[in-house]
Amino acid sequence: MWWFVWIGMNVVGYTLMGIDKRRAIQGKWRISEKALFTCAACFGSFGVYAGMQQFRHKTKHWSFQIGIPCLMVIQLLLVSYGFQMMK
Repeated sequence: MWWFVWIGMNVVGYTLMGIDKRRAIQGKWRISEKALFTCAACFGSFGVYAGMQQFRHKTKHWSFQIGIPCLMVIQLLLVSYGFQMMK
């Protein structure tokens, strides 16, 4: 069941990055960095990172260059710990 939540959050993160990039190009209202980081922190970091690479968005911001990969590592550790606890 939790796999569906994880996949869903990553789809949301990827989509948010695409929407924000499109709005940046069009000069429209943007999605806040806080919202993007919140999505990434809620186990959507892989989707946000994929969106960063695919759309070439937020790749020059240090907070995203370092923060998102750190969240990815933390989330991998949490998931592996969860698997260990289920044994």
